[in-house]
Amino acid sequence: MKIALIGSGRLATQLGMAMKAAGHDVLQVYSRTEANARSLALLLQTTYTTSLTSVTHDAQLYVVALTDAVLEDALATLCSDRRDKVFVHTAGSMPMDVFAGKAVHYGVFYPMQTFSKERNVDFSKIPVFVEYQDSIAKTCIEDLAFSLSTHVYNLTSEGRRHLHLSAVFACNFVNHCYALAADILQQHNLPFDVLLPLIDETAEKVHQLHPDMAQTGPAIRFDRNVIDKQLQLLPPSSNARSIYECMSKSIHEKYTRND
Repeated sequence: MKIALIGSGRLATQLGMAMKAAGHDVLQVYSRTEANARSLALLLQTTYTTSLTSVTHDAQLYVVALTDAVLEDALATLCSDRRDKVFVHTAGSMPMDVFAGKAVHYGVFYPMQTFSKERNVDFSKIPVFVEYQDSIAKTCIEDLAFSLSTHVYNLTSEGRRHLHLSAVFACNFVNHCYALAADILQQHNLPFDVLLPLIDETAEKVHQLHPDMAQTGPAIRFDRNVIDKQLQLLPPSSNARSIYECMSKSIHEKYTRND
C-alpha cells in the first residue's frame, strides 16, 4: 500500500518502520521540524516535507500521527482535494469524527503501546484498535492493521476514550512512580537496578492474577505504623507525599470494598 506518514514522533517512527518492514511503500514523511522529518525519512529511505501543502497526492492512505493539539488544524489542509483518499489518525483520545466535513473516507488506527524512538517494538504483538467511516476506509485500514498485528479489534470512539484512560493509569502513571522511586534511591546512592526484579515480578504476576489479587503492601491493611513512618521520609507538601497518601487510601478502599 502507498502511504504518507504525517508526523515524526515516537509513534510515527515505530509505525513507519513496521509499515516498511511489512512491505508497504511509505512515500513521504511530513513534520513541521525539518531535522525530525529528515531523520525519519532517512531511516525509512523515503522523501520528506515540512509543508502540509506539499504533501504528496500519490498515497492511498494518509496516516496522521500528530499530537492532539495540532491534529484538527492540520486536517483541513491535509484533506483538501483528496476526496478519494483514506485518512486515519492514531490518537487514543480523539474521536473519529474529527475528520467529518474534511474527508470522505476516514477512520482510526490506534496501536495501544508506549513508544520510544530509541527502543524498537514487535508490532505483531501490539493490540491495534480500528474504527472506520465506510467500507472503503474499512478495507484500507484493516489491510494495514492485519499486515502489522495479530491482535486487531474494532472499537468505537467512546470505547477508545476509556481504553486510553486505562492505559494512562497502567503505563504513564506507573512509569512516573518508577521515576519517583528512582529519585529516592538516587538521593541515597542506590542504583535503580535494585528495583528491576521487583518491577518484573509485579508485571509478570498480572499475567496470571487479577490486579486485585496481586496487590501487596501496607496500604491493604492500612498499617498506620508503616505508613506514617514512610510519610515522614517524604518532604511535607511534596507531590510524592500527596501521591503516597492518595494511593494508600485508594488501595485500602478498593481492597476493603472487594473483600
